Order: sequence, then structure tokens, then C-alpha cells
Amino acid sequence: MEQHRTRKPQPRRPAEGRPQAPLTPPGALVEGAAVYRVASRPRPGRPRVERTAPPVVMALRRLPNPRLTGLGAGLFASAVMLVIGFLDWLLFDSSPVVFGLLFLPVSALTALWVRTADLVTAPISVPIAFAVGIVPISGGTGGVGGQAMALVTALAVHAGWLYGGTLVAGLIASVRKVRDMGRRQRAAGAPGKPVRPVRRPAPERG
Repeated sequence: MEQHRTRKPQPRRPAEGRPQAPLTPPGALVEGAAVYRVASRPRPGRPRVERTAPPVVMALRRLPNPRLTGLGAGLFASAVMLVIGFLDWLLFDSSPVVFGLLFLPVSALTALWVRTADLVTAPISVPIAFAVGIVPISGGTGGVGGQAMALVTALAVHAGWLYGGTLVAGLIASVRKVRDMGRRQRAAGAPGKPVRPVRRPAPERG
């Protein structure tokens, strides 16, 4: 009697001369003969973390946010300090403490409201505004020479408030400049390079 031999099935080998098609990468969308990568979506069950700003930052964001030029910021600071100087002379008997305390927020607002292109002018405009505003409380008498000597003396005596306001304006301007540079770098690197579609070679017709 004839015995039938059982043969194990062997895997088929690709025909010679035909290139083997590459495997489709995971997470890819096949459209026709092109393969496009699909961006992964966030998990639906993942909670979103909401960041809340401090109360001081929230209060500052509610303030008006004009954008003044360098000249406009200097005129604003000088006009406000001149008004403060006259009010200090009329109501507080030329108190240097009141004038100095009000000079600090004016310096901060000048540095906050100047536009980004003119940030360097903020630490320069603030001392000029201090000198303009201190004229009514300098207490000078006589002619122009007496007024000038009284102004120089007042600037020398109250130099601490002058340096403090200038430092506040310089710090705020520096922080704004650093944030603007970081924002520009993120904007330059945000649009990434587009992913080129991976095309599979078409099989040759025998």
C-alpha cells in the first residue's frame, strides 16, 4: 500500500526582483499610495490642570493698558509728577515723603505703559519727571539762580526716592524685554517642519 507523506507548509518567499513593501508604521493613516502620520490626541480621561494667576497679577491685568511712545511716556510722567508736586505743596506742606511715595507708582506705570520698542526710554524719562515735579516743593526764592540752587539741593536731598523710582522702572522694563524676547523665540519655533508623506513604491507588473 502507498503511504501519503505529509509535508509541512512552508512560508512563501517573495518573488525575486520584486521589492518588498515596507510595513506601515503604527499610528499612520494610509491613503492611496501615501502614508501620513497622525498626531496623537490627548487622553480623554486625563484631567486638565487650570493655572490661576496671583491676585496681584489679576488686579494689574484689569488696569488700562495703553501703549505710549517714548516721548509720550516721558510727557505722561512729567505731567503727573508736576500735578503731584503742586498738590503736595498745597495739601501736605511740601512733604517729601508723600512726593516720593507717589513717585514710585508713577515710575511703575511709565515702564508698564510704554511700548515694547521704547522700553529703554523708561529709566530715562522717570528721573526727568522727578526733577520736573519737585520744582513746586523745592522752596526756591529769588530769581532763576535761586530756583536752580533750590532744585539741585532738593534733588540731592531726595536722591533716595529718585534712585528707587528709577530702579523700579528699570526692573519692569527689563522683565518686559525678557518676556518679549522669549515670546519671539517661541513664535519663531512654533510652526514646526511639515511631515513629508512616505510613499511606498508601486509593485512592478510582471
